[in-house]
Amino acid sequence: MRANLLNPLGPRLILASRSPRRAELLTLVGAHYEIAPADVDERPLADEHPEAHVLRLAMAKAYASRVARAARAEGETAGDVIVGADTVVTVDRIILGKPADAAEAERMLALLSGRIHEVWTGLFLLEAIEGRGMGGAVRSIVKFAPLDAEAIRQYVATGEPLDKAGAYAVQGRGALFVEAIEGSYTNVVGMPLSYLKHLLGLLQDSPLGERLQGGSAGAAPAK
Repeated sequence: MRANLLNPLGPRLILASRSPRRAELLTLVGAHYEIAPADVDERPLADEHPEAHVLRLAMAKAYASRVARAARAEGETAGDVIVGADTVVTVDRIILGKPADAAEAERMLALLSGRIHEVWTGLFLLEAIEGRGMGGAVRSIVKFAPLDAEAIRQYVATGEPLDKAGAYAVQGRGALFVEAIEGSYTNVVGMPLSYLKHLLGLLQDSPLGERLQGGSAGAAPAK
């Protein structure tokens, strides 16, 4: 049996996400996981803070995945942990999710050009059988280089920005635009691995039946 570097105690992780970047990060650290994506409405609520927004969606994805898996009778085992995650970029208090099309991607990148923005990821862990949950949100700060209209157009033409929060991929061609990151790099990719490991430890150590559902418990302190 291969070592599970992320979680040595060994429960299987159920990733409630279609993001190939999150899956790649889990593979990178040797996690034992499966993918069971969940569909939820990702539109922010009126005046919703990004921390609350990403945690709400992470919770919704975890619970939706649990319901979907139960309906398919896939046979969860004790210890399986469903991982819900959601990532957004924010600037000027505007929440930037995935662009709807190339024109919106160009507008997002123009907004980020030469400026500092925040990347928030919400994580929510849910035990598939017992229903205990725990979660929080992590923030990173990213400084972008100035971009002219032609650079933005050429980048959008690659197609890379179209399924990324904030219209760029720090682990791809978008790395050319990132001058500095304060905080977790993997958070900017979409899965803060150190915080995920921390939450797994808390979930395993918590008393049976204890629940933490909502708020930002365990969240990295905002600066």
